[in-house]
Amino acid sequence: MNVKEIFETMDYGPAPESAAEALTWLVDQGSRFGHFINGEFTAPADGFDSKNPATGEVLATLSQATQDDVDTAVAAARAAQPKWEKLGGPGRAKYLYALARLLQKHSRLFAVLETLDNGKPIRESRDIDIPLAQRHFYYHAGMAQLMESELPDAQALGVCGQIIPWNFPLLMLAWKVAPAIAMGNTVVLKPAEYTSLTALLFADICRQAGLPKGVVNILTGDGAVGEMITTAEVDKIAFTGSTSVGKRIRQATAGSGKALTLELGGKSPYIVFDDADLDSAVEGLVDAIWFNQGQVCCAGSRLLVQESIAERFHAKLRARMDKLRIGNPLDKCIDVGAVVDPIQLNTIQGLVAANTAGTTHHAQIPMPKGGCFYPPTLIEGLAPSDTLMQEEIFGPVLVSCTFRTPAEAVELANNTRYGLAATVWSENINLALDIAPKLVAGVVWINGTNMFDAAAGFGGKRESGFGREGGWEGLAAYTKTKVKSKQLNQIAPFSGAGAPADPLDRTAKLYIGGKQARPDSGYSRNVYGPKGALLGQVGLANRKDVRNAVEAAAGARAWSKTTGHLRAQILYYIAENLSARADEFANRINAMTGKTQGADEVETSIQRLFTAAAWADKYDGQVHGVPLRGVALAMKEPTGTIGILSADEAPLLGLVSAMAPALAMGNRVVIAASDPYPLAATDFYQVLETSDVPAGVVNILTGSHAELATPLASHLNLNAIWSFSSTDLSADIEAASAGNLKRSWVNNSQAMDWMSDHSKRFLQEAVEIKNIWVPYGE
Repeated sequence: MNVKEIFETMDYGPAPESAAEALTWLVDQGSRFGHFINGEFTAPADGFDSKNPATGEVLATLSQATQDDVDTAVAAARAAQPKWEKLGGPGRAKYLYALARLLQKHSRLFAVLETLDNGKPIRESRDIDIPLAQRHFYYHAGMAQLMESELPDAQALGVCGQIIPWNFPLLMLAWKVAPAIAMGNTVVLKPAEYTSLTALLFADICRQAGLPKGVVNILTGDGAVGEMITTAEVDKIAFTGSTSVGKRIRQATAGSGKALTLELGGKSPYIVFDDADLDSAVEGLVDAIWFNQGQVCCAGSRLLVQESIAERFHAKLRARMDKLRIGNPLDKCIDVGAVVDPIQLNTIQGLVAANTAGTTHHAQIPMPKGGCFYPPTLIEGLAPSDTLMQEEIFGPVLVSCTFRTPAEAVELANNTRYGLAATVWSENINLALDIAPKLVAGVVWINGTNMFDAAAGFGGKRESGFGREGGWEGLAAYTKTKVKSKQLNQIAPFSGAGAPADPLDRTAKLYIGGKQARPDSGYSRNVYGPKGALLGQVGLANRKDVRNAVEAAAGARAWSKTTGHLRAQILYYIAENLSARADEFANRINAMTGKTQGADEVETSIQRLFTAAAWADKYDGQVHGVPLRGVALAMKEPTGTIGILSADEAPLLGLVSAMAPALAMGNRVVIAASDPYPLAATDFYQVLETSDVPAGVVNILTGSHAELATPLASHLNLNAIWSFSSTDLSADIEAASAGNLKRSWVNNSQAMDWMSDHSKRFLQEAVEIKNIWVPYGE
């Protein structure tokens, strides 16, 4: 093509990036790789080929890790961890700075190798992935430096097993490795089978940085290696990948005591209102769904466009699609590269071919011959229930439907089992900021998309997983509090044969929806004191009572929209009413437990209520300092409806200490009272009845924790489950919670000092962080 023809057609000419340096690096390594364990590469073993998805060319042969490899890597990480943590935050910061600088020094090598291995356009690797990876190491070097002054009560978890996907190989590594080692942990990381090469290059720069041996260990292989790491003797598992695998990991780690964070799939809505800048919204949509060939967990794959502009918007979008360029990912003029592997390409093709609804438009562009390429695709006119509107495609396929009103847009956006991200396009900032908090998503972008930074936590809700990566909130996933706990032994109810002191029947009922309710089971059990005296009877709640309580809590969702000031006033009122009956509650606790700490427990319970009330309008979010003209607002939102198994050893204080912070943050609760000492809870709901607590905000069940745990943990309309029971139920609860991947907080049979104030920890567990990105400027 000569200059005259270029000016006539205005077509882009090829601008290929040289792969010579990356290929030379592979050859210098013998094009065969072992694992990186204890600071050294092992000898290559039997394994598999890593291929360029754009050409099918074999780039290198990688080793398949065995159980011995996993055990050796975990042992190396375990041996290195104490010394690494003892080095201190400033000492660790120096190494993270060194890694960040080396990532910059070798940035083009990393970018080219990433594109060769993954198939994404070189522009994306060069301008987005690699700079963000560098940013994470720089940011967390600063976090390490500040740890001792700003997180004085935090310590490392220990050894972290980390499993990352193939869509952002180096960036996902940075998201996980940087905060882990900054906080004093060591890691055993498994990159994706398809895309391990930049992880191995990172291992090489770990050696160049002089990182102590065993701090970072990298094992290559298929999903079986991930399973081995999950069951290995590690202290935490961090996984990014599919929801189905995330559920299996939740079940596999249940009861193990391992910390767990899951960043899973999504079906993110991209909402365009009729007052949006349509041309900008189209360009944003190109980035939302065709960035990285749509292989992005937070891709804006569900287009929701207001009906009045739908025809015009779709026409603009189709015209823009037909101008996209697909081809050699190393060409700097290419918009869409190759899908990562033939298996993924077949999955995309199969899902689209099986769809019979709507109208399908494939971009009218020249397609490369050979390689794993799929054209940008738009499917219009789908119904919300259609398969492709609900299931993650993980490819360059956009599905679309329309809405009429903002309320309908919110309903459609939230009509999914996922909750990772969302995008809102509107020139009316009042409308945008009204919609954003209503969307069930961990991240919301306004008039932009796919904005990320190490300072702003990223993560989802619902079946998009739990936990955050990045920011201050992300550090919680890699630290624990410096508190030594003791083994908690099961507390059994007292038995006896005594007669009631009062012949009048005062059998305590359940408390559901603001009313006292008889148990569905129709059964009650006696509650005896330590000397065999019959103190009363309580109902035995069952699965149906759990259902009724959760439904009542769902009906009280308006509580989440009330102000912190109002919630504080009600908590103060509960405290005042409890104080007026302090002697009665103290006597009841002493009678049930046979101890004399009742007065102290009641007084401390009152103080917990006052503390929660004090925090209700003060536990604020943050404005993150992200590098753009705009802000990222970290909003602390209520988790939703929380199931709580109360502490047995502190029948009133355990209940109040968990309930009060949850209510302060706008949650509703379904509480199973102390199993052996339930009468404090049934007396307490009389206090609630006189304290202006709206019906359904607090629901109290009595009965066996062992029988109530699984129905609570498996209930799909509960958003979280906490267990402080003396009965060892942690494994059952965590396994059952995998159904909808609700957040779980269990004690693993470790005692909590209830007389100490843990309100901050309860507040942290009672909220979800939503980051709302608001760019500004003309």
